[in-house]
Amino acid sequence: MKSKAIVYSENEFGKLDGKVANGLVRQSDKYQIVGVVDSTKAGLDSGEYLDDVPNGIPIYRTIYEAISNLSEVPKYFIYGLAPLTPHLGKDQQEVIFTAMRMGMNIVNGLPSFLTDDAAYRKMAKECDVKIHDVRKPPLMKYLHHFTGQILQVKTPVVTVLGTDCAVGKRTTALKLVEALDAMGIRAAFVTTGQTGLLQGSKYGVAIDVLTSGYATGEVENAVLQADKGRPDIIIVEGQGALSHPAFTSSSAIIRGAMPKAIILQHPPKRVHRCDYPNLPMPTLESEIALLQVFSGSPVIAITLNHEGMTEEELTAETKAYQNKYGLPTTDVLKNGCDKLVNSLLVLFPSLLKSPIPK
Repeated sequence: MKSKAIVYSENEFGKLDGKVANGLVRQSDKYQIVGVVDSTKAGLDSGEYLDDVPNGIPIYRTIYEAISNLSEVPKYFIYGLAPLTPHLGKDQQEVIFTAMRMGMNIVNGLPSFLTDDAAYRKMAKECDVKIHDVRKPPLMKYLHHFTGQILQVKTPVVTVLGTDCAVGKRTTALKLVEALDAMGIRAAFVTTGQTGLLQGSKYGVAIDVLTSGYATGEVENAVLQADKGRPDIIIVEGQGALSHPAFTSSSAIIRGAMPKAIILQHPPKRVHRCDYPNLPMPTLESEIALLQVFSGSPVIAITLNHEGMTEEELTAETKAYQNKYGLPTTDVLKNGCDKLVNSLLVLFPSLLKSPIPK
Protein backbone atom coordinates (compact mmCIF):
# COMPACT_ATOMS: atom_id res chain seq x y z
CA MET A 1 0.00 0.00 0.00
CA LYS A 2 1.28 3.45 -0.91
CA SER A 3 1.47 5.99 1.89
CA LYS A 4 -0.44 9.24 1.39
CA ALA A 5 1.59 12.41 0.94
CA ILE A 6 1.29 16.04 -0.03
CA VAL A 7 4.04 17.80 -1.96
CA TYR A 8 5.18 21.34 -1.28
CA SER A 9 6.19 23.25 -4.42
CA GLU A 10 5.40 26.91 -3.71
CA ASN A 11 5.64 29.08 -6.85
CA GLU A 12 7.58 26.36 -8.70
CA PHE A 13 5.13 23.63 -9.67
CA GLY A 14 5.48 22.99 -13.39
CA LYS A 15 8.74 24.93 -13.48
CA LEU A 16 12.37 23.80 -13.47
CA ASP A 17 12.90 24.08 -9.70
CA GLY A 18 9.67 22.16 -9.11
CA LYS A 19 10.95 19.05 -10.88
CA VAL A 20 10.64 16.86 -7.78
CA ALA A 21 6.96 17.71 -7.41
CA ASN A 22 6.43 17.43 -11.16
CA GLY A 23 7.90 13.94 -11.20
CA LEU A 24 5.91 12.72 -8.21
CA VAL A 25 2.65 13.95 -9.69
CA ARG A 26 3.40 12.09 -12.92
CA GLN A 27 4.44 8.84 -11.25
CA SER A 28 5.12 7.41 -7.83
CA ASP A 29 5.28 3.76 -6.85
CA LYS A 30 6.05 4.70 -3.25
CA TYR A 31 3.63 7.51 -2.34
CA GLN A 32 0.01 8.27 -3.09
CA ILE A 33 0.17 11.98 -3.81
CA VAL A 34 -3.09 13.53 -2.58
CA GLY A 35 -2.28 17.21 -3.06
CA VAL A 36 0.25 19.81 -4.12
CA VAL A 37 0.84 23.09 -2.26
CA ASP A 38 1.50 26.07 -4.57
CA SER A 39 -0.49 29.24 -3.99
CA THR A 40 0.19 30.51 -7.52
CA LYS A 41 -1.76 27.60 -9.07
CA ALA A 42 -4.32 26.99 -6.30
CA GLY A 43 -7.59 25.44 -7.43
CA LEU A 44 -6.13 23.74 -10.50
CA ASP A 45 -5.76 20.04 -11.22
CA SER A 46 -2.03 19.28 -11.12
CA GLY A 47 -2.09 16.83 -14.02
CA GLU A 48 -4.07 19.14 -16.24
CA TYR A 49 -1.72 22.03 -15.46
CA LEU A 50 1.40 19.95 -16.01
CA ASP A 51 0.50 17.72 -18.98
CA ASP A 52 -3.03 18.72 -20.05
CA VAL A 53 -4.30 15.43 -18.60
CA PRO A 54 -6.38 15.65 -15.37
CA ASN A 55 -5.20 13.31 -12.61
CA GLY A 56 -7.45 14.26 -9.70
CA ILE A 57 -4.58 15.63 -7.59
CA PRO A 58 -5.59 19.18 -6.57
CA ILE A 59 -3.29 22.12 -6.00
CA TYR A 60 -3.87 23.96 -2.72
CA ARG A 61 -2.99 27.47 -1.60
CA THR A 62 -1.52 26.48 1.78
CA ILE A 63 -0.87 23.44 3.93
CA TYR A 64 -3.86 24.46 6.04
CA GLU A 65 -6.15 24.50 3.01
CA ALA A 66 -4.87 21.10 1.94
CA ILE A 67 -5.50 19.50 5.34
CA SER A 68 -8.95 21.07 5.67
CA ASN A 69 -9.98 19.58 2.33
CA LEU A 70 -8.47 16.12 2.74
CA SER A 71 -10.24 13.34 4.60
CA GLU A 72 -7.20 12.68 6.77
CA VAL A 73 -3.78 14.14 7.50
CA PRO A 74 -1.32 12.50 5.08
CA LYS A 75 1.48 10.49 6.61
CA TYR A 76 4.15 12.40 4.69
CA PHE A 77 4.98 15.97 3.73
CA ILE A 78 7.41 16.02 0.80
CA TYR A 79 9.51 19.11 0.25
CA GLY A 80 9.27 19.16 -3.53
CA LEU A 81 11.53 22.05 -4.47
CA ALA A 82 15.00 21.67 -5.99
CA PRO A 83 16.56 25.16 -5.96
CA LEU A 84 20.16 25.86 -6.90
CA THR A 85 20.80 27.08 -3.33
CA PRO A 86 19.55 24.24 -1.11
CA HIS A 87 19.76 25.93 2.28
CA LEU A 88 16.36 26.76 3.77
CA GLY A 89 15.51 30.18 5.17
CA LYS A 90 13.31 30.91 8.17
CA ASP A 91 10.10 31.03 6.14
CA GLN A 92 10.75 27.60 4.61
CA GLN A 93 11.74 26.25 8.01
CA GLU A 94 8.40 27.39 9.37
CA VAL A 95 6.57 25.60 6.55
CA ILE A 96 8.27 22.35 7.53
CA PHE A 97 7.68 22.98 11.24
CA THR A 98 3.98 23.52 10.47
CA ALA A 99 3.82 20.17 8.70
CA MET A 100 5.50 18.53 11.69
CA ARG A 101 3.02 20.10 14.11
CA MET A 102 0.22 18.65 11.99
CA GLY A 103 1.71 15.21 12.50
CA MET A 104 3.33 14.64 9.11
CA ASN A 105 6.69 12.96 8.64
CA ILE A 106 9.06 15.04 6.54
CA VAL A 107 10.60 13.79 3.29
CA ASN A 108 13.47 16.02 2.21
CA GLY A 109 15.11 15.72 -1.20
CA LEU A 110 17.58 18.57 -0.77
CA PRO A 111 21.34 17.99 -0.56
CA SER A 112 21.31 19.83 2.79
CA PHE A 113 20.17 17.36 5.42
CA LEU A 114 17.58 18.33 8.00
CA THR A 115 18.70 15.54 10.33
CA ASP A 116 22.03 17.38 10.67
CA ASP A 117 20.24 20.46 12.06
CA ALA A 118 19.49 20.50 15.78
CA ALA A 119 16.39 22.70 15.36
CA TYR A 120 14.74 20.23 12.98
CA ARG A 121 15.69 17.25 15.13
CA LYS A 122 14.24 18.96 18.20
CA MET A 123 10.96 19.82 16.48
CA ALA A 124 10.62 16.31 15.03
CA LYS A 125 11.09 14.82 18.50
CA GLU A 126 8.54 17.18 20.05
CA CYS A 127 6.00 16.35 17.33
CA ASP A 128 6.83 12.62 17.35
CA VAL A 129 7.51 12.53 13.60
CA LYS A 130 10.45 11.39 11.51
CA ILE A 131 12.68 13.16 8.99
CA HIS A 132 13.78 11.27 5.88
CA ASP A 133 16.74 12.89 4.08
CA VAL A 134 16.46 11.04 0.78
CA ARG A 135 19.82 12.16 -0.59
CA LYS A 136 21.82 11.47 2.54
CA PRO A 137 24.38 8.87 1.48
CA PRO A 138 25.10 5.68 3.41
CA LEU A 139 28.06 5.59 5.74
CA MET A 140 31.34 5.41 3.85
CA LYS A 141 31.90 1.80 4.87
CA TYR A 142 28.78 0.84 2.90
CA LEU A 143 29.73 2.71 -0.28
CA HIS A 144 31.21 1.00 -3.32
CA HIS A 145 34.40 1.66 -5.22
CA PHE A 146 34.47 1.01 -8.96
CA THR A 147 35.46 -2.63 -9.58
CA GLY A 148 35.28 -3.10 -13.34
CA GLN A 149 32.62 -5.81 -12.99
CA ILE A 150 30.43 -3.68 -15.27
CA LEU A 151 32.54 -5.01 -18.15
CA GLN A 152 31.03 -8.45 -17.55
CA VAL A 153 27.43 -7.25 -17.90
CA LYS A 154 25.95 -8.66 -21.12
CA THR A 155 22.58 -6.94 -20.74
CA PRO A 156 22.31 -3.83 -22.94
CA VAL A 157 22.75 -0.66 -20.87
CA VAL A 158 21.34 2.61 -22.23
CA THR A 159 21.70 6.02 -20.61
CA VAL A 160 19.34 8.96 -21.09
CA LEU A 161 21.61 12.01 -20.90
CA GLY A 162 20.97 15.69 -21.63
CA THR A 163 22.31 19.05 -22.68
CA ASP A 164 21.36 20.61 -19.33
CA CYS A 165 19.86 19.79 -15.95
CA ALA A 166 16.06 19.70 -15.51
CA VAL A 167 15.33 18.85 -19.14
CA GLY A 168 13.29 15.66 -18.57
CA LYS A 169 15.87 12.88 -18.66
CA ARG A 170 14.21 10.90 -15.88
CA THR A 171 10.74 11.35 -17.35
CA THR A 172 11.93 10.13 -20.75
CA ALA A 173 13.72 7.16 -19.15
CA LEU A 174 10.61 6.13 -17.21
CA LYS A 175 8.35 6.52 -20.23
CA LEU A 176 10.75 4.34 -22.21
CA VAL A 177 10.77 1.68 -19.49
CA GLU A 178 6.97 1.75 -19.49
CA ALA A 179 6.83 1.36 -23.29
CA LEU A 180 9.29 -1.54 -23.26
CA ASP A 181 7.46 -3.30 -20.45
CA ALA A 182 4.20 -2.98 -22.39
CA MET A 183 5.85 -4.98 -25.19
CA GLY A 184 6.93 -7.73 -22.82
CA ILE A 185 10.54 -6.52 -22.81
CA ARG A 186 11.77 -6.54 -19.22
CA ALA A 187 13.35 -3.14 -18.60
CA ALA A 188 15.10 -2.21 -15.36
CA PHE A 189 15.37 1.46 -14.41
CA VAL A 190 18.38 2.80 -12.51
CA THR A 191 17.88 6.20 -10.94
CA THR A 192 20.71 8.60 -10.12
CA GLY A 193 18.75 11.39 -8.41
CA GLN A 194 16.41 12.16 -5.54
CA THR A 195 13.18 12.23 -7.55
CA GLY A 196 13.69 8.71 -8.85
CA LEU A 197 14.28 7.53 -5.29
CA LEU A 198 11.14 9.32 -4.12
CA GLN A 199 9.19 7.69 -6.93
CA GLY A 200 10.22 4.31 -5.58
CA SER A 201 12.99 3.20 -7.91
CA LYS A 202 14.36 -0.18 -6.83
CA TYR A 203 17.87 0.55 -8.06
CA GLY A 204 20.08 3.60 -7.75
CA VAL A 205 21.37 6.35 -5.53
CA ALA A 206 21.54 10.14 -5.57
CA ILE A 207 25.10 10.47 -6.82
CA ASP A 208 25.53 14.25 -6.68
CA VAL A 209 26.17 14.13 -2.92
CA LEU A 210 28.89 11.49 -3.23
CA THR A 211 32.60 12.15 -3.44
CA SER A 212 34.23 11.46 -6.79
CA GLY A 213 35.91 8.40 -5.33
CA TYR A 214 32.57 6.67 -4.86
CA ALA A 215 30.16 8.15 -7.42
CA THR A 216 31.34 5.93 -10.28
CA GLY A 217 31.37 2.86 -8.04
CA GLU A 218 27.83 3.48 -6.81
CA VAL A 219 26.53 3.80 -10.37
CA GLU A 220 28.33 0.59 -11.33
CA ASN A 221 26.92 -1.19 -8.27
CA ALA A 222 23.37 -0.03 -9.04
CA VAL A 223 23.62 -1.41 -12.59
CA LEU A 224 25.09 -4.68 -11.28
CA GLN A 225 22.23 -5.00 -8.80
CA ALA A 226 19.69 -4.30 -11.54
CA ASP A 227 21.32 -6.92 -13.74
CA LYS A 228 20.83 -9.56 -11.06
CA GLY A 229 17.11 -9.32 -11.76
CA ARG A 230 17.85 -10.64 -15.28
CA PRO A 231 16.22 -7.81 -17.24
CA ASP A 232 16.37 -7.64 -21.02
CA ILE A 233 17.67 -4.08 -20.94
CA ILE A 234 18.78 -1.55 -18.32
CA ILE A 235 17.87 2.14 -18.66
CA VAL A 236 19.99 4.55 -16.60
CA GLU A 237 18.89 8.08 -15.73
CA GLY A 238 21.34 10.88 -16.49
CA GLN A 239 22.09 13.99 -14.43
CA GLY A 240 23.10 17.48 -15.53
CA ALA A 241 25.14 17.47 -18.74
CA LEU A 242 28.62 16.24 -19.54
CA SER A 243 29.49 19.72 -20.86
CA HIS A 244 28.07 21.57 -17.82
CA PRO A 245 30.89 23.09 -15.74
CA ALA A 246 28.84 23.04 -12.53
CA PHE A 247 28.14 19.31 -12.44
CA THR A 248 30.27 16.17 -12.66
CA SER A 249 27.48 13.61 -12.36
CA SER A 250 27.33 12.77 -16.07
CA SER A 251 30.94 11.65 -16.15
CA ALA A 252 30.38 9.34 -13.17
CA ILE A 253 27.25 7.88 -14.78
CA ILE A 254 29.00 7.19 -18.07
CA ARG A 255 32.05 5.70 -16.36
CA GLY A 256 30.02 3.58 -13.96
CA ALA A 257 27.30 2.37 -16.35
CA MET A 258 29.47 2.06 -19.47
CA PRO A 259 26.40 2.37 -21.72
CA LYS A 260 26.19 0.67 -25.09
CA ALA A 261 24.01 3.52 -26.36
CA ILE A 262 22.91 7.04 -25.40
CA ILE A 263 19.62 8.88 -25.82
CA LEU A 264 20.10 12.66 -25.66
CA GLN A 265 17.44 14.99 -24.23
CA HIS A 266 17.39 18.62 -25.33
CA PRO A 267 15.16 21.72 -24.86
CA PRO A 268 15.29 23.61 -28.20
CA LYS A 269 13.93 26.87 -26.78
CA ARG A 270 16.29 27.10 -23.81
CA VAL A 271 18.86 29.86 -24.34
CA HIS A 272 21.04 29.47 -21.23
CA ARG A 273 21.76 26.78 -18.70
CA CYS A 274 19.13 26.30 -16.01
CA ASP A 275 19.89 28.73 -13.13
CA TYR A 276 23.00 29.99 -14.97
CA PRO A 277 22.03 32.98 -17.15
CA ASN A 278 25.67 33.62 -18.10
CA LEU A 279 26.18 30.12 -19.47
CA PRO A 280 24.74 29.62 -22.96
CA MET A 281 23.29 26.26 -23.91
CA PRO A 282 25.58 23.98 -25.90
CA THR A 283 24.75 22.98 -29.45
CA LEU A 284 23.55 19.45 -30.06
CA GLU A 285 26.53 18.94 -32.35
CA SER A 286 29.01 19.75 -29.58
CA GLU A 287 27.21 17.65 -26.95
CA ILE A 288 26.88 14.64 -29.24
CA ALA A 289 30.55 14.84 -30.20
CA LEU A 290 31.62 15.19 -26.55
CA LEU A 291 29.45 12.29 -25.39
CA GLN A 292 30.56 9.95 -28.13
CA VAL A 293 34.26 10.64 -27.62
CA PHE A 294 33.99 10.39 -23.83
CA SER A 295 31.84 7.24 -23.74
CA GLY A 296 32.90 5.49 -26.93
CA SER A 297 29.21 4.79 -27.52
CA PRO A 298 26.77 6.20 -30.07
CA VAL A 299 23.99 8.70 -29.51
CA ILE A 300 21.11 6.78 -31.10
CA ALA A 301 18.17 9.16 -30.64
CA ILE A 302 17.21 12.69 -29.65
CA THR A 303 14.35 13.44 -27.28
CA LEU A 304 12.95 16.94 -27.02
CA ASN A 305 11.62 18.95 -24.11
CA HIS A 306 8.73 21.09 -25.38
CA GLU A 307 9.08 23.89 -22.81
CA GLY A 308 8.14 27.22 -24.37
CA MET A 309 7.03 25.59 -27.63
CA THR A 310 3.69 25.52 -29.41
CA GLU A 311 2.42 22.28 -30.93
CA GLU A 312 3.32 23.61 -34.38
CA GLU A 313 6.84 24.53 -33.28
CA LEU A 314 7.35 21.12 -31.71
CA THR A 315 6.23 19.34 -34.87
CA ALA A 316 8.50 21.48 -37.03
CA GLU A 317 11.50 21.15 -34.70
CA THR A 318 11.07 17.38 -34.43
CA LYS A 319 11.19 17.04 -38.21
CA ALA A 320 14.08 19.49 -38.55
CA TYR A 321 16.22 17.75 -35.89
CA GLN A 322 15.55 14.34 -37.37
CA ASN A 323 16.55 15.52 -40.84
CA LYS A 324 19.60 17.45 -39.64
CA TYR A 325 21.10 14.82 -37.38
CA GLY A 326 19.81 11.67 -39.03
CA LEU A 327 18.58 10.41 -35.67
CA PRO A 328 15.07 9.42 -34.52
CA THR A 329 13.63 12.42 -32.70
CA THR A 330 10.58 12.67 -30.46
CA ASP A 331 9.01 14.31 -27.41
CA VAL A 332 7.90 11.31 -25.36
CA LEU A 333 5.29 13.28 -23.38
CA LYS A 334 3.59 14.42 -26.57
CA ASN A 335 4.35 11.68 -29.07
CA GLY A 336 5.35 8.58 -27.15
CA CYS A 337 8.36 6.27 -27.34
CA ASP A 338 7.79 4.31 -30.55
CA LYS A 339 10.84 5.80 -32.28
CA LEU A 340 13.05 5.04 -29.29
CA VAL A 341 11.82 1.48 -29.00
CA ASN A 342 12.35 0.86 -32.71
CA SER A 343 15.91 2.21 -32.47
CA LEU A 344 16.66 -0.10 -29.56
CA LEU A 345 15.23 -3.11 -31.39
CA VAL A 346 17.47 -2.39 -34.35
CA LEU A 347 20.55 -1.91 -32.20
CA PHE A 348 19.81 -4.82 -29.84
CA PRO A 349 17.96 -7.45 -31.89
CA SER A 350 18.16 -9.89 -28.98
CA LEU A 351 15.33 -7.87 -27.38
CA LEU A 352 13.00 -9.36 -29.98
CA LYS A 353 13.54 -12.77 -28.40
CA SER A 354 11.53 -11.62 -25.40
CA PRO A 355 7.99 -12.98 -25.43
CA ILE A 356 5.56 -10.37 -26.74
CA PRO A 357 2.13 -10.50 -25.05
CA LYS A 358 -0.81 -11.40 -27.29
